[in-house]
Amino acid sequence: MKFSVFQLSRRGGRANNEDRMGYCYTRETALFVLADGMGGHAEGEIAAQLALQTMAAEFQRLAKPALQDPSTFLRDALLVAHERILAYARHRRMADAPRTTLVAALVQQGQAYWIHCGDSRLYWVRDRQLQARTRDHSYAEMERVSPMKLAQRFLNRNVLYTCLGAEIAPVFAISGPHVLQHGDRLLLCSDGLWDVLKESVIVEHLGSHSVQDAVPSLVEAALSAGGSKSDNVTALAMQWEVVDQPEHSVQPATSLLDSESFASTIQSTQALDGFDDVLDEAEIERSIAEINAAIRRSALLKKT
Repeated sequence: MKFSVFQLSRRGGRANNEDRMGYCYTRETALFVLADGMGGHAEGEIAAQLALQTMAAEFQRLAKPALQDPSTFLRDALLVAHERILAYARHRRMADAPRTTLVAALVQQGQAYWIHCGDSRLYWVRDRQLQARTRDHSYAEMERVSPMKLAQRFLNRNVLYTCLGAEIAPVFAISGPHVLQHGDRLLLCSDGLWDVLKESVIVEHLGSHSVQDAVPSLVEAALSAGGSKSDNVTALAMQWEVVDQPEHSVQPATSLLDSESFASTIQSTQALDGFDDVLDEAEIERSIAEINAAIRRSALLKKT
């Protein structure tokens, strides 16, 4: 694989930065993840960190060095992350579990797949043109598709109706495979970026600059537009099959990895030390099986 990647997160005007992002890869596949901890619930940054760590751990466990089914991996890894957040809340005896959004992209054999839950977004840009982007799991997006009643519009417009860590199973969307072409860009970002910048600005800037230049300038533009009350701004971008990059670019040399090697920028934090030792893996696996069974039943009902 050949790709260039750059990531950046800034706190903005918030007391804490609850965004988390990172990527990991083997010689044949790469995973990019971004999570935005929800500030309305305690320890949103922990939920975001747990989501990233779980996605990375599942990737390391199953990418040997490629994944058998990328879409299934993304679905199951997201559900494991959801269950680990709930397990963390049980372990800490929290009245309300921490919550987070999540968007993740996986690239394998020149094809891209992605999954998202909430309003952290992915943009796919080719030749300065938007090929696709994720659709937020929010009432604002629901209104765009199907106009709501006046009361709903004012009360619920910016509210998410799903996330990781809620009591009910998360709603998520999976897309792919999408065949990538040389120069294609994938941008993962939190709402601190897309909510204050026009989509045309994001697409034009991402499409006309290298990722190592586009990401910092987009983040700074979002901070400037948000002013003193700016949200946390986080972005991670990947450019596919990059050739002749400048010396300061970040271009993983996947060809140097053997079939058992794994590289990652996603690290554990002190706040989570010792937690993995008390997780009931059997309970998590049972919960995942129950959620998957419910998804299959829902799909069958839709067909009938």
